[in-house]
Amino acid sequence: MRPPAPTGDPAPREGRIGAVILGGAHGSLAVARSLGRRGAPVWFVTHDHPIAGFSRHVARRFDWAGPGDPGAAAFLLDLAARHRLDRWVLFAGGDDEVRFVAQNHALLGSAFRLTTPPWSVVRLACDKRLTHRHALVVGVDSPWSSFPRDRREVAALDCRFPVILKPTFRAARNAFTLAKAWRADDRAALLARYDEAAALAGPEAILIQEMIPGAGDVQYSYAAVWSLGEPVASLVARRARQYPIDFGFTSTSVETIDQVVVEQAARRFLGGTRFSGLVEIEFKYDFRDARYKLLDVNPRPWTWIGLGAAAGIDLPHIAWRLACGETAPPSRGRPGALWTHASRDAAAAALQILRGGLRARDYAASLARPTAYAAFAWDDPVPALVDLPILLARILQRRFGARAPAHALAAGAGSPLFRAE
Repeated sequence: MRPPAPTGDPAPREGRIGAVILGGAHGSLAVARSLGRRGAPVWFVTHDHPIAGFSRHVARRFDWAGPGDPGAAAFLLDLAARHRLDRWVLFAGGDDEVRFVAQNHALLGSAFRLTTPPWSVVRLACDKRLTHRHALVVGVDSPWSSFPRDRREVAALDCRFPVILKPTFRAARNAFTLAKAWRADDRAALLARYDEAAALAGPEAILIQEMIPGAGDVQYSYAAVWSLGEPVASLVARRARQYPIDFGFTSTSVETIDQVVVEQAARRFLGGTRFSGLVEIEFKYDFRDARYKLLDVNPRPWTWIGLGAAAGIDLPHIAWRLACGETAPPSRGRPGALWTHASRDAAAAALQILRGGLRARDYAASLARPTAYAAFAWDDPVPALVDLPILLARILQRRFGARAPAHALAAGAGSPLFRAE
């Protein structure tokens, strides 16, 4: 599905700093709502997921060739000049968009106020080799990981199964780079998965990592806005439910909690990097050695970023204010707030109830807390109405396009239903 044709005034209101959001899905929708409710004009540019474009808070919507197109920077510079955007704030909504903005930081910074750090900082998050190395240097726990140079090194790996294969970076789109992870339960499967991944992405782009046991209830995140290497607003959250429930590919229910160990580890990772902007750092608790281990770093709006507003800190708005040169007092999200993707979470909860891992009344009680929704909002109903049709259309597109490997679908990774947003 495509969003409707561009609407709104042909030029923004004089003197009002707005925002241009590049790509993304439900996280970008939350950014649009956050800013639009406060009167900031919001424009959305996408080549992929259209849901944010259906928000009433998005004044204009544009299709483009995407951040990988050779003319991407020229497109945005022309957009800013032609419509007199007067240094609006630019949000990169997806991983590809983050890499593009970071690598063209000086050029795009001449026309926009940026919420993405330069590549010298962002590459610590975008390249998992550097993420793992930096975690080791600053003393942040992470899973056992290997970056083999060739198939011979894979065959000789001393590892315990199951393991997962992940792309070290996502420079191109294929079944491997679009997946969250490929699982291998024994040596033969590992070699087979490695051969497939190497053919798609090259041997230098493959990370082999231990698979930490446990479901979503042992996965945690530190989410924040930082400015020049210091946190301005932050919260810690736990993934209450996920889908698939055994090997979660996407969060369906996330709640804010107090967890000092996770916050300290995240601050240790970011400290000294001069990081500025939005960031979410994922950890998983490993009961085998009682440690919280770093999984991923996302320097962009994440799917459940709207949880911050329910917890008392509106992270996109704070990021926008800082980009505009304003100041914001340090703040922390309160525990007990909930975010949910209602339709997906209902499926995850139903499976847990059937397995005896969740009581129906506990699920119902959880929805009575301060809640943010992935798609639904009383003042902005259309995205929730089109969410399911968009999902079905994307399923059909991927099912009859580039089919994900069976081993990825079985693990939940690479599924067109639950591709990372």
